[in-house]
Amino acid sequence: MSSRTIAWNGDDGLLWPVAVWAIRPLFLALEYPSLLYVVAMTVFLFRPPDVSFFYADRIAFGALAFFVALRTMARRETFPFFAGISVPMIGLTTLAIARALREPFDAQLWSIVASKFIVPFALFHFAVLVFRGPVTRRHFEIFTGLALAYLTFTAIAFLADAHSLIFPRYILDESIGFHADRARGPFLQAVANGVSLNLLGILVLVLPQKNRTLGWLLWVGLPVAILATMTRAVWIAFVASTLVLGLRLVQHKLRAICAVLVIGGVVGGFALLFSNCSIRDAIWDRTTERGPVAARMAVYRAGWSMFEERPLSGWPAGRMYAELGRRMESYHLRVFYVHNTYLALLVEFGVPGLALYAILFFNLFRLSRRAQPNECLTVARLRKVWPLLLWVYLFNAFFVDMAYQFVNGLLFTVAGMLCASEEMA
Repeated sequence: MSSRTIAWNGDDGLLWPVAVWAIRPLFLALEYPSLLYVVAMTVFLFRPPDVSFFYADRIAFGALAFFVALRTMARRETFPFFAGISVPMIGLTTLAIARALREPFDAQLWSIVASKFIVPFALFHFAVLVFRGPVTRRHFEIFTGLALAYLTFTAIAFLADAHSLIFPRYILDESIGFHADRARGPFLQAVANGVSLNLLGILVLVLPQKNRTLGWLLWVGLPVAILATMTRAVWIAFVASTLVLGLRLVQHKLRAICAVLVIGGVVGGFALLFSNCSIRDAIWDRTTERGPVAARMAVYRAGWSMFEERPLSGWPAGRMYAELGRRMESYHLRVFYVHNTYLALLVEFGVPGLALYAILFFNLFRLSRRAQPNECLTVARLRKVWPLLLWVYLFNAFFVDMAYQFVNGLLFTVAGMLCASEEMA
């Protein structure tokens, strides 16, 4: 036997342990793709559209896609396809890609296309393949708890003016993003931060966490974090979703707990207001402020007039925002966005785009009625609150263009988990 063979197979060989150490990450990624999935979601959380971190989100997404595809082929599984959801998502993605290909390459444009269409489409189907067992779903439960804890802590620290505790530091950079005077989190946009807090709060409350006390502690601080976003749409959505969650969708015992938490949060918020004049004045100014409403209505009128000119084909990507700014010459804004997901679809793709979006969410709502026999507790609870999650997302979509990878990925991950239960039945 040659010395090279002994080096690989002998008790004192060095190459084999090194090879095993090198292959172990590959084994873990194939055995527990849910870990790679939540790592990718974490990268999405810290990668807003306005900041480039050396394409970290693309690397994470590419690694996730590679290992999920490799695992699917190794297990000889078929790629999931749900006509009512997959077809409209393919249609929207195709429209977005075709529109972007007609323009010279623009990294920001392609980033938005990925965030709004490509990534949600992929994550929905990846979630069907990944979250099929109790261990993988447990990883998702832990991730939602940690994400909510981070976003809540960051929002409260911003409200308390404890900026030294906020990480990453780019959140405080007023030269990028929007709403630098509010708790905007790593999204650099207050509505996106509020939507994420609301969705994660619902998920943490209904998912069967092992440590329920931690979940309740997070909910004690959640109303204050929502308040810190200084966004009226977020406030309305949170109050309404909490009332529905506490009064109709959970057990009687939980209703009382939800009511106590909301009342405690409101009392704590008022106590904070009356103990800090600057916070009280800021919230009062934000509540009575009419300037942003007037500007938003002007944007809506300009966007609607653009849609009326091209109701079927939509506007080219290279001309859309310039034309929107031209029609709002009296407003000196740094950038011009439609600030409404539905109107943005009409302006970008015309009636076909909004029609596909409506079909998609109609079929997503139907997932709440497709419970399977002997469904696990996690999926059963998610299915019960699924219409509420969709309502929170769609309501806030009236006030922002949902171009945030984390927000879209979180929603379509839950949708994939619901469909995974159907595919396994």
